[in-house]
Amino acid sequence: MKTVVLKFGGTSVGSIDRIKKVCKIIAFYKKKKNRIVVVSSAMSGVTNELINKSKLISNNFDKAEYDTLVSTGEQVSCALIAGRLKHIGFKSRSWTSWQLPILTDGPHSGARIKSVGIKELNKYINSGGIPIITGFQGISNDFRITTVGRSGSDATAIMLSKFIKADECIIYTDVDGVYTTDPRQYNKAKKIKKIFYDEMLEMASLGSKVMQPTSVQDAKLNKIDIKVKSSFVLKSGTLITGSKNNFSNQIITGISSTKNDAKITIMGVKDRPGVAASIFRPLYKNLINVDMVVQNISQNGKETDLTFTIKSEDLKKTERLIKKNKSISYKKLSFDKDLSKVSIIGVGMITTPGITYRMFKSLASKKINILVISTSEIKISVLISSKSVKKAVAVLHKEFKLD
Repeated sequence: MKTVVLKFGGTSVGSIDRIKKVCKIIAFYKKKKNRIVVVSSAMSGVTNELINKSKLISNNFDKAEYDTLVSTGEQVSCALIAGRLKHIGFKSRSWTSWQLPILTDGPHSGARIKSVGIKELNKYINSGGIPIITGFQGISNDFRITTVGRSGSDATAIMLSKFIKADECIIYTDVDGVYTTDPRQYNKAKKIKKIFYDEMLEMASLGSKVMQPTSVQDAKLNKIDIKVKSSFVLKSGTLITGSKNNFSNQIITGISSTKNDAKITIMGVKDRPGVAASIFRPLYKNLINVDMVVQNISQNGKETDLTFTIKSEDLKKTERLIKKNKSISYKKLSFDKDLSKVSIIGVGMITTPGITYRMFKSLASKKINILVISTSEIKISVLISSKSVKKAVAVLHKEFKLD
């Protein structure tokens, strides 16, 4: 008998009609004699509504109370799913994270799941029951509710799969799989049947919204294969795996793009050991995420120009932090905004020469100027003007035969 973990995202349970449809999906798996565990997110919009209420109460809302507040959305959806399953003749009940328990480490709103209690859960599953478990949350060592970051229900499903030794983990969402690029931006995007963990991790961190990077990382570390499917249409999804069986020989798997990036260049910085750390320390302390970094040393070796990218909403704060940073001296500070990062991703580029040339040649053919370049073994990213993103995605999609 197979054990299957089914996770449903916020849009999948976004209304009573959608919850009824989700229950039909659960019933389908149960009728095939599977052992079923269900993880649910809050109904779409509910978490944002709760966050807005916390902001109306205080502009410095207590973090522990914040987690207690936003975790209530999942209780509602889980109770509704269990109630509907009972109505149509199945044994079911909802479980909150502390009842298992799901134990976490780390700060409020950014905790990580370290263990899941499965003794009572297994008893209930073996008795024929369908447990509906709140995603996105756990409990700390001091018995406070914690949350594991937005879209954290994926992480809950993956870690549950690990501890109950599930045969399958299926993430149901509002898209029918992972695509070669965002199909809303480019209508020739193609669904990917199988994708490696590392490729999915790069795509998730570079702008793909299908899964959160931390969830993909958890799946990779624990060797949990994930299927991504739509709860709205009956179509095969995408398998995220580490297995090399039956993979195509496609060199590039997908293309990701971001929005609202900004570029900062600090020119004529007095070069010395530790100067880069001095620049980035205040940004780190203020939770500003730095992405692409390029450093150029002058010919005399005494000065350096440092360029890096951040999100546009952090631009003013970053400018202020650099200007009041007394531990560095420089000649000029410049900023560019309305920029985007476009990346090609694929494990095939490790063994295939000429990928960089083909990417740059394609962009040049559309007169797209590259501002910054960064690379890893399986990705090449370029920073370009945001107005050129659609054109860049289209030409690269065609160049690497992804249409």
